[in-house]
Amino acid sequence: MTKVSVIMPVLNEEHHLADAVQSVLAQNFDGELLIALGPSTDGTDQVAAKLAKADSRIRLVPNPKGLTTVGMNLCISQAKYEYIVRIDAHSEPAPNYISRGIEILHETGADLLGGVMAAKGKTLFQRSVAWAYTSRFGLGGANFHVGGEAGEAESAYLGIFRRSVLEKVGGYDESIIRGEDWDLAQRIKASGSLVWFSPELQVTYWPRSSWTGLMKQFYSTGVWRGDLTKRDFERTSLRYFIPPSLVLALALGILIAAFGFPLGWLVWLGYFGAVVLVGFLAKLAPVPLVLATMHLSWGFGFIVGYLNGATGTLDRSRVAK
Repeated sequence: MTKVSVIMPVLNEEHHLADAVQSVLAQNFDGELLIALGPSTDGTDQVAAKLAKADSRIRLVPNPKGLTTVGMNLCISQAKYEYIVRIDAHSEPAPNYISRGIEILHETGADLLGGVMAAKGKTLFQRSVAWAYTSRFGLGGANFHVGGEAGEAESAYLGIFRRSVLEKVGGYDESIIRGEDWDLAQRIKASGSLVWFSPELQVTYWPRSSWTGLMKQFYSTGVWRGDLTKRDFERTSLRYFIPPSLVLALALGILIAAFGFPLGWLVWLGYFGAVVLVGFLAKLAPVPLVLATMHLSWGFGFIVGYLNGATGTLDRSRVAK
């Protein structure tokens, strides 16, 4: 059996860490699990220590800076094996995710492989966020959100890697806080390697469960997407420009209305009528609020990031209690 090193960056994941670790240890794989421990303010460190004591495959890697990219690079540098599998602490891979993933890497010759982010929720609000994640009305048409045919991909969710390609491109860019997976995938493709998507691979993802957390997350993600778009405009998908265009259209509508032209409100009525209709079809009452929060927070953040850059912008939605 192929040996793999699973890497897991962790910060304030007291309530999800045990389930995430168990979903990894239950996989049909031989290897190790490296947990990069950021400076959590909850009981994450205690949970991690208990888990490591119970299973010798678990190694704890201190990550004082707390940044995801730094933590993953630390784990990669200490990993023992050629195949690297990234799993986040708020996600749970389906059975045989790792073993089947390694098989697909061999079958396709890919150096980076990703599957489907199968968002799920427990509360009504979280279920509504999960619905939006898996809908083209929410996050657009990326295969790792909505599924699709296996094939060459723009990017990969989490990722199963050959260690050699990570070393070739220099690992994760530690100056990037959000969008690091997209940036890494672009550098891997630019090196002549293949990035592949397989709908066979499913990972359960638990999204934000509060409105404020969702707003902070999508604003931060939008800021970093705007920054990355400015850095690498040519490789940016057109779908990334839809939310900022919506924000500008709504702002223009207000301006037109302020000059005494009621037609300016038609943009607002059209957009909010659309999200209400989608919420009705989804049969989940919070969906209109969730969609508007995702679109507008992300779109406004994109404009800020494109104009001013993303330096200093952190997503603290999993930190603040």
